[in-house]
Amino acid sequence: MAQLSKQVTTGDSELTILRGVSFSIVAGEAVAVVGASGSGKSTLLGLLAGLDTPSAGTVHVDGEDLFALDEDGRAALRARLLGFVFQSFNLLPAMTALENVMLPLELAGDAQAEEAARGLLDRVGLAARLNHYPKQLSGGEQQRVAIARAFVTKPSLLLADEPTGNLDAATGAGIIELMFELNRERGATLILVTHDAELSQRCGRVLQLAGGVLQ
Repeated sequence: MAQLSKQVTTGDSELTILRGVSFSIVAGEAVAVVGASGSGKSTLLGLLAGLDTPSAGTVHVDGEDLFALDEDGRAALRARLLGFVFQSFNLLPAMTALENVMLPLELAGDAQAEEAARGLLDRVGLAARLNHYPKQLSGGEQQRVAIARAFVTKPSLLLADEPTGNLDAATGAGIIELMFELNRERGATLILVTHDAELSQRCGRVLQLAGGVLQ
């Protein structure tokens, strides 16, 4: 990505969230993005995923210029290459754990969706909870479902936004171990937004944002 900037208009004033951010990430690398609340971390992740558009600058993922694509093109690239883990889990409440994990594969027309989802839920320790709905699962279990959903498409790039933010310390530590294990097993690139200094040190590189500028 090069010279990425994001401004938003609030009332009569313009707020700069990111200013001239540039960096590159090698395939298979684990990178932490750290900074105080409001430093632009989540905005940066949204831009890297093509979920938001920059005011200036470019993002290249797997050789593709994200913002040279239209919205449908970006969605297709996300489906092909990206996995997401959010602080708030983002599971669909009307679907079971199994159905939540199957969904990305079903949307891609994969006939082996159920087999793959069952295998990954077993891998994250939820083989006995396949038919439970999110409201029947603990926070840690919901996050494990979310991680299984993120990895089930075998993404080249995993984006995680404060993945332990809503979990207690012990549960969060287990979730992080699981995420790094799956990351190593699958060879995916990991970009992790966190305010946790200890967690950031688990990554091979740390990018510090302050006031929308890379330090």
